[in-house]
Amino acid sequence: MDLQLQDKSVIVLASSKGLGKAISTEFAKEGAKVLISSRSEEELEKAKAEIQEVSGNKYVEYQVCDVTKKDDLVQLVQKAIELHGTVDVLINNAGGPKAGTFDDFSDQDWQNAFELNLLSFTRAIREVLPSMRAKQSGRIVNIASSSIKQTLDNLILSNTFRSGIVGLSKSLSQELASDNILINTVGPGRIATDRVASLDEKRAAQLGLSPVELREKTEQSIPLGRYGEPEEFAKAVVFLASGANTYMTGQALVVDGGLVKAL
Repeated sequence: MDLQLQDKSVIVLASSKGLGKAISTEFAKEGAKVLISSRSEEELEKAKAEIQEVSGNKYVEYQVCDVTKKDDLVQLVQKAIELHGTVDVLINNAGGPKAGTFDDFSDQDWQNAFELNLLSFTRAIREVLPSMRAKQSGRIVNIASSSIKQTLDNLILSNTFRSGIVGLSKSLSQELASDNILINTVGPGRIATDRVASLDEKRAAQLGLSPVELREKTEQSIPLGRYGEPEEFAKAVVFLASGANTYMTGQALVVDGGLVKAL
């Protein structure tokens, strides 16, 4: 299948490691011109070199960007346009908020989670829309969590704001359809990333288990019997963001090995 991504201009937020890096790597393999971003220039330099080596694609650049800062997002999109003349694809991504229950969090914690996991997506979309509307084409994929289908224990902040992303995406799918801009949300289940490993460590400590024991127990609840690899998740995202996707918009999908039992 031709994904029609050769020379397309792609921005991936929070992409120096984890799911963002895996997604950027898959785009690079398809010949896209990829602009990666994160708060750490050191991590970005390392990620750029690794993505170029794996993909053989020299058109990988980076921009330091804190997604909670509006000016950083403005500058990120401006750089993509300076480099490539346009933005064809936006992948919204951000680190997860703090784990905990309702009583654990102050107003500031809620505000921080809102800015990190919802407002950042809104701002980034606002910045790319003029470019996409000008050429009557674009793809936006918002990375969320499997909590968009089924809430997760001890992750009330994520449950709240990831659901907000679905509402944003569904509304925009209606508003942007006439401009041929397709927008979807994808939630990872138990994908083997540093974030999931950190959450597993905390949960294991609470249950008096080792992280290995907790992982084995969790894998028993996944129909495919294992955690997913970042590359497996990335391939689903890249399809939705590609020219091969011409009729899927406003959807909220999970890549979870069958873990979520909700319809």
